[in-house]
Amino acid sequence: MAVGSACTVPLPSGAKIEAEVVGFENDKLFLMPQSDVEGVVPGTRVYPVEVVQSLPRPGTVNHPRRRPSDRGRHLPVGDELLGRVLDAAGRPLDSLGPLHSSHAAPLSVRAANPLMRAPITDVLDVGVRAINSMLTVGRGQRMGLFAGSGVGKSVLLGMMARYTGADVIVVGLIGERGREVKEFIEQILGNEGLARSVVVAAPADTPPLMRLQGAAYTHTIAEYFRDQGKSVLLIMDSLTRYAMAQREIALAIGEPPATKGYPPSVFAKLPTLVERAGNGRDGGGSITAFYTVLTEGDDQQDPIADSARAILDGHIVLNRSLAEAGHYPAIDVEQSISRAMHNITSEDHQKLTRRLKQLYSRYLRNRDLISVGAYSPGSDPVLDEAIALNPRIESFLQQGIHERSGIQESLGQLATLFGG
Repeated sequence: MAVGSACTVPLPSGAKIEAEVVGFENDKLFLMPQSDVEGVVPGTRVYPVEVVQSLPRPGTVNHPRRRPSDRGRHLPVGDELLGRVLDAAGRPLDSLGPLHSSHAAPLSVRAANPLMRAPITDVLDVGVRAINSMLTVGRGQRMGLFAGSGVGKSVLLGMMARYTGADVIVVGLIGERGREVKEFIEQILGNEGLARSVVVAAPADTPPLMRLQGAAYTHTIAEYFRDQGKSVLLIMDSLTRYAMAQREIALAIGEPPATKGYPPSVFAKLPTLVERAGNGRDGGGSITAFYTVLTEGDDQQDPIADSARAILDGHIVLNRSLAEAGHYPAIDVEQSISRAMHNITSEDHQKLTRRLKQLYSRYLRNRDLISVGAYSPGSDPVLDEAIALNPRIESFLQQGIHERSGIQESLGQLATLFGG
């Protein structure tokens, strides 16, 4: 059987386990289950899911051959999914009944030809002032949200989901705590955000194969809406848990660990997934993606964070010290960057952004001197301006969870900050 083929394992109790071929060695196949393996006994039979399909053979007439099917690898998509919460297999997790979807799409697809994609030319309003003004995001851009635990990344994602100018939001909660799934939907996303969203949840207690499938399904749904010409905001929390799921599978089948315990296949999987997001053809839809990346111990040189930074179109870093000081969202504008910003913003906007960064950075570098009274006003005119404007800059970069700041409003406030 080929890698990726589906199998069924009947149990003595009458139940069955779905599994997938994830590798082989000589004449042995390695299977990874899609659920718990409780009840499996030595000698349990494994049956491939097969269909009869006519395949031509060179030099012979057509005749039926049996081959492994990708049944189960096509999952439901469509407008019927809006407002629903699904698991990684496309089954509803809410109490709203069956999906009744008339469309299905494959989980594994090739990324679009890069020369056929439309360039990033339009700004996407995410409703967050610090991002709209300092880290402007374009439609079709792929951004990383780098944060440790407990610094407000879920709240920031919820704000973007509620206030974005995108037509459809697709949320993938991959490998997170099961408790957080309900909290994100009810308290952070809210009814307003859920109405135009599709949520795919594969919590931490699901098998690693289902976590991988949940991430792929999230992108499949987003691709469907993009192909309908819609602007899609894709939020995946988190890319690190996706990498950890692939690490579990790779180590289980004997792949050697390379970088800090991560096998090479992990770093090959990341760009394959990320490249599925982005713009479609000219005049078509777009997928603007935000991937959260967990930086353990706030280490920005973590191998997954380092790899993600290289394949994404920018990164937003959440700073723990800002969060501890009550500065929300805790976006570190010094370490964050949007690589598409210079293509989609005006020269005046970029000048204001650079000026704010310079003043903010100058103040932070001299904050200790200022706090102990060691700095003499007048010795550095730029620092004097930074000290005078710092309260207004910090107020500008902060935003309440129930406050929306559109793109034009954000730019107006940025210009007003400097008396424009």
